[in-house]
Order: sequence, then structure tokens, then C-alpha cells
Amino acid sequence: MMGAVTRRACIAVLLLLVVATAASAQSRNFLWKATGAKGALYLAGSIHMLTADAYPLSPAFDAAYRESDLLVEELDLGAMLAPESQMAMLTRGMLPSGQTLDTVASRETLALVTKHAAALGLPLDPLRRFKPWALALTLLGMAWQKAGFQAELGLDRHFYDRALADRKPIRGLETVDFQISRFDEMSMPDQDKLLQQSLRELETETAAVATLAAAWKAGDAATIERIVLADVKTDPVMYRRLIVERNQMWLPILDTLAQRPTPAFVVVGAAHLVGPDGLLAALRAKGYTVDQR
Repeated sequence: MMGAVTRRACIAVLLLLVVATAASAQSRNFLWKATGAKGALYLAGSIHMLTADAYPLSPAFDAAYRESDLLVEELDLGAMLAPESQMAMLTRGMLPSGQTLDTVASRETLALVTKHAAALGLPLDPLRRFKPWALALTLLGMAWQKAGFQAELGLDRHFYDRALADRKPIRGLETVDFQISRFDEMSMPDQDKLLQQSLRELETETAAVATLAAAWKAGDAATIERIVLADVKTDPVMYRRLIVERNQMWLPILDTLAQRPTPAFVVVGAAHLVGPDGLLAALRAKGYTVDQR
């Protein structure tokens, strides 16, 4: 179904764009205001896992959030964190009865799983029940947690918690089930490729993460586009599935939100904002004035 994909493309595009940087005073931020004929909205590039030294954020983020009366994220995190959603994600990520990872993954992939499970201090037997895509995300998330990154400190979680405390309405652009389907509908051979590539590249990504951190802090959309989208664009099916189709689905929603008298504060993965198929370009094409803050 999909060709070879890399850890950076998968994680940065959908779930774990991991950047550890303090967003101190600077001339630009990874934040834009799109202004149309009737209203406006703010778009912030999401950083899903961070360390504590990422805060406080630049005042530009706080100002945009305070001016907005609605928080819009890829998901309503309340729905994602609900016990029934957590159970659904776990269920979808498990292999059918009678199958184990040994029966669907290659010998090379199994060797990498064994190596990384040992490094993380995880028992191997329970991991054999996971589908390759779910195991890839699980091991990567645990590896970054071990390195000090926390989803609880991610940009989307930060503003979700603020909105809850402020009693500000929260809306999701898509459902948990839809996000899971982006991975779960991959063929088993492609899931194997995903898991193997993910684990192979985990050990070599320090330099790329540092570059991403600097680019995000500087509001450098061109560098984010070059690094994050380079890999996924090599596979047109993956690029369309993870970026183009979702952007096309979100654009009418954003257009409707921008007709309101008060801006919405929109937080989505940074990869969705940049590039010729990104939301910023799409909004400009619809006549919006898009200014970086």
C-alpha cells in the first residue's frame, strides 16, 4: 500500500514531531495569522513532545491564544485521552488472535525489535502481540520519553490544558479513529518497513532533531519543509495520505472558522502548514492574507 517510510517522516508528520527548545524572545515564530474578508484565525505549528525548558513560550503564542475564543486541534485531546479511546487504540494496535510479530515481520525487523526492547528494559513477549505500526510508535515514544521528552509538555497538550482551565471551547478537526486508520490500513509488508526503518534511524536522528529545533524556534518554515517533508515526498502515496488528503479535508473547516467575528486558535502538526500543499499556501490561494507572527 505504501512504499518505504522513515521514522522522521512518520513521526514528524503525524504523531511525534519532537523538538526540545526554549521559545524565547525572537523576531519570528512558527505561528501565522490568516485574515480573510470576514474574519481571521491563527495557525500554530504543533510540537507534540517537549521538555520542560521549552517553556515559557514566546509571547506571540500567548497573545494569539488570548485573542481567540476557540481552540482547534487535530484531535479533541479530551476524546483521545478518554478510557474508551485508549482501549480502542490498544485494540486496533494488536494483531489478531493466532498471529504474533514473528509471523508478520521480517527477520531483520525482529532483530531490531529485540535490540531496542532490551535497551528500553522491556520484556519482549508482550511486544510480539503488537501490529508493526503500533509497535513502531510505542517504541519510539518510549525512547523519547527515556530521553526526557514528554507528551504532557507538547504544544497541543499545553494549549488543551490552558483551554480547559480557561473554559475555552475546544474542537477537533478529525477523530481518533480516523488518525488510527492512517496507519492501521497500511499493508503488513509496509508496516514491517515502517517498523524497521523507524528503529534503524532512531539512533541517527540527533542532528536532525537539533536542526528541527532551531528551525522551529526561528519560525523557519523553509527548513521545516525541507527536513520534515523530504522523506515523505519520496513516497507519493504516503505524502497524499498523511498530508494532502488531511489538509484538503481541513481546509473547508478552517475557511468556515475564519468567517466568525473572533479568531480561532488552530494547532496542527507543523508539516501541515508548510510546502506547496500546506495549509498556509492553500489559504493564500483562497485569498487570505497570511502573516507570520
